[in-house]
Amino acid sequence: MKIDKSLPSVTTVSVSDGKRRTDITPSPSTAQENSVHLSPNAAKLQNIDSSSASNSVANTARVQEIKQAISEGNFKINPEVVADRLLETVKELIQSKKGAA
Repeated sequence: MKIDKSLPSVTTVSVSDGKRRTDITPSPSTAQENSVHLSPNAAKLQNIDSSSASNSVANTARVQEIKQAISEGNFKINPEVVADRLLETVKELIQSKKGAA
């Protein structure tokens, strides 16, 4: 593969060429424009998000056990249980759709 040297070279720019962020002092009106106000609903969502992050939905110890069993080839699948739970889930989904309509 041949390198094309026909493109013009880019000159380097020093960081000190421009103003630093610390050199810029905001005026009182600029500081007011940059403020952020959260609605009560947004604050509730933040609380819900932080509480749900601490409460794990999955049992991580059980997940690790299953992963280990699968990797060792010891994991047994019971097709009857899988089918029963799948049917239960479908029934719940159908009922929730009927209730929403």
